[in-house]
Amino acid sequence: MTNKINGDRVISGTFGELWLDGDYVAEVVGVQAKVELIKEDVSLAGKFTTDQKFMGYKGTGTVRMHKVNSRMIKKMSADVLRGINPRMQLLSSLNDPGALGAERILIKDASFNDITLIDWELRKLGEIEAPFTFTDWELKDTIN
Repeated sequence: MTNKINGDRVISGTFGELWLDGDYVAEVVGVQAKVELIKEDVSLAGKFTTDQKFMGYKGTGTVRMHKVNSRMIKKMSADVLRGINPRMQLLSSLNDPGALGAERILIKDASFNDITLIDWELRKLGEIEAPFTFTDWELKDTIN
């Protein structure tokens, strides 16, 4: 791989896609998923510094969608009303034809934190933000 890139190789979110439990989400605006590393401080004898010991991780994310349907309300309401925390699979695909490849990542057990029942404002386009947590993921395709 070369030490130089040109602007055409920077991947664009314009080509991002999302599937929720296998259903294509055409109204998606953006997706973010992060893994926070949980660490404990470790004091070291003879040193003024503090190191850290890896103790686990926590997965969090957000899906942003244009409000064009009641997808999330219908997908979650019945389970939540019965006391069940619904778990879903999220498959994100980012495949810009000018980039050096495609990236597909599967979140295996997304647990959404809330259900937006009502959120609108005059003269404002509707958008839903759906934060979630997860514990497992799989790299389907990566960019070299």
